[in-house]
Amino acid sequence: MGIPSERIERLFALAREAVVDDEYDRARGYVALARRIAERNRCGVPAAFSRRTCDDCDVYLRPGKTSRIRLGPGRVVVRCRECGSTARYPFD
Repeated sequence: MGIPSERIERLFALAREAVVDDEYDRARGYVALARRIAERNRCGVPAAFSRRTCDDCDVYLRPGKTSRIRLGPGRVVVRCRECGSTARYPFD
């Protein structure tokens, strides 16, 4: 594990803590910085973190607080409460 991936994990942990403290702008900054580090170092954001952030507004998605999660036929539907964007992920 390299330095960029360790820093990305740390930034996502900080974003999670910021959402718990209701500081959404700070969480957005952490997520945006983590994505920039991933792009610059060509390492990519892990899928577990990618599905916990909104692609449109960069807020960390916490179920019940910043996102709404529903189960559809064969998929999980995640809606951001900040900007209203929707993401759908398949499941078996």
